Amino acid sequence: MIPRRGEYGLDGHYPRLGLLVQAALEVAASAVTVQALRRGRPLLAAASGAAAVGLGALTAGGLYSSRRGKFEVWTEILDELDLRGDEHVLDIGCGRGAVLLLAADRVPHGRAVGADIWLSRDQSGNSRASAERNALLEGVFDRVELVHADARDLPFDPGTFDIVLSSLVLHNITGNDGKEHALREAVRVLRPGGQLRIVDFLPDRYIEPLQAAGCRDVRVRRLDWRMGFGIPVNVTGLVCASKPES
Repeated sequence: MIPRRGEYGLDGHYPRLGLLVQAALEVAASAVTVQALRRGRPLLAAASGAAAVGLGALTAGGLYSSRRGKFEVWTEILDELDLRGDEHVLDIGCGRGAVLLLAADRVPHGRAVGADIWLSRDQSGNSRASAERNALLEGVFDRVELVHADARDLPFDPGTFDIVLSSLVLHNITGNDGKEHALREAVRVLRPGGQLRIVDFLPDRYIEPLQAAGCRDVRVRRLDWRMGFGIPVNVTGLVCASKPES
């Protein structure tokens, strides 16, 4: 994987208070373990020690997925698409541009559009300005466009994009109706014959709505530990679909 020059923050519950609370719990569990050993209470020491190790693994896994793992996985996903280089690509919920700018690298004669409402709770330092700065740092600013738009109401004509991408976004939309509306929008703006790639938690729930929206070859692939965010049972997967030619 080519090293990234931009700064892409941390995902999910790790920004701000979440990471500090988790670290504090690790320290507390470690302190309890030490005290339990000093007082000759092996069961308590074992339990608190296991909690400290578990919290440490969760933190390490989450940081790895945010800082490196997601880039490795998305690099492979984009490589599999075997892009020509002149495609128009949309990243729904682009955030600071992690996936968007990887795609932009692959379309030197095309266009990479990122749509987001840039909520800080979804990612540390999440802002349009951060995405613009990263596009400059990665050397793809000339082919990147950023649009303030909700996933449920995309301001694009039908069939605008050859490729539609989304990474860890749809689960943030409240209610099944909202998620399904966003999926219909993604399919609407995809050209006939275009490809859709969605990475999210519990991806099986998107199969039927995508089929109902007219997609074919809808399939789900479980992703490995690199996109696990430290969760022992990895529930992250990739949804692949295509829009029929007619």
